[in-house]
Amino acid sequence: MEFATFILAAQRGYHQSPDSVIRNSIEQTILSEQAGFSTAWFAEHHFNNYSLVPSPLLMVAHCAGLTSTIRLGTAVCVLPLYQPQRLLAEIGFVDVVANGRLELGVGSGYQQFEFDRFGVNIDEAPAVFSEYLDILLKGLKQKIFSHSGHYIQIPPTAISVRTLQKPTPPIWIATASSKTMARAYREGHNLFVTALHDGLETLGLLRGIIQTAAASEGKDVRDAKVSLLRCCCVSDDGAEINSYLDNARFQRRLSEALHQRREQSQDGYMLEEMPTHQDLSFDTMRKNLPIGSINRVIDRLLEEIEVLKPDQIAIQTQLGDLNQKTMLRQIELWGDRIIPAVRKSLAQPKLYRA
Repeated sequence: MEFATFILAAQRGYHQSPDSVIRNSIEQTILSEQAGFSTAWFAEHHFNNYSLVPSPLLMVAHCAGLTSTIRLGTAVCVLPLYQPQRLLAEIGFVDVVANGRLELGVGSGYQQFEFDRFGVNIDEAPAVFSEYLDILLKGLKQKIFSHSGHYIQIPPTAISVRTLQKPTPPIWIATASSKTMARAYREGHNLFVTALHDGLETLGLLRGIIQTAAASEGKDVRDAKVSLLRCCCVSDDGAEINSYLDNARFQRRLSEALHQRREQSQDGYMLEEMPTHQDLSFDTMRKNLPIGSINRVIDRLLEEIEVLKPDQIAIQTQLGDLNQKTMLRQIELWGDRIIPAVRKSLAQPKLYRA
């Protein structure tokens, strides 16, 4: 079982400066390596305070020079917002400067707010994603490639700086679509999934979708690695837990608003947080998520792992305006207590069967 940190680099208000948010995210990445996490994932978003990272590849390149062993991943590069041939060149460059530690996460995107500002039709995002992924695979695997598709034409082209990892870095697809999951199994990619703030029932449904996708391609469900993005907080302090839950709900509210193109902003940048029908109470969130004491978090993680059977848990360590000292302490707690305990339990075959 692998453990990762997922870094959104959010800004909840002007009381946080953008540079402090970015520097805090970098500090969390460095500590994640020291704490024994296998991977640090970086998000991509644009034009508002939901996330301040416009290019996860830039974060990977920078953090590669500050770390030596931790894998560094994009979660995700939103393919419809790129020129795929330029992205190919950047992927090669970043894998080189990261000494072959790049994990390449890709997705189709979901925030209409962003797509409108790039002049891209979000209704075409799945089709564009599919074609651009075809191009990435050609460019990563072929010394000279060309493409004639619906959305783009590329004459014979060579990428000058190629990835160290052959034939490609590990490719992760963020999706809830059974069709896209089936493609991942067909082509040998991995899956990046989330149950948001829901509990075991949603994880069970998600496991069923994954199994169906694998079976549709005649594959074993274990042929693709699965990473589960999860909000987790280890604490005996009720106020600290409530602060984490409040920031988790804040992020969910902004995500929904951007998905539905509701700007909710007075200045076009700082989004205003508004309650939605998706909101869950703190009590429900505590019940659904690995939240609470060390023993409660360990027990809950083992339950979730038994249901979903992921290969990796990516914990969300950067949310809203959570205190940086609190977040760094969380990362240390996971390294010292949670990860060793979960792995010890999973080493007993009766507790974890594929």
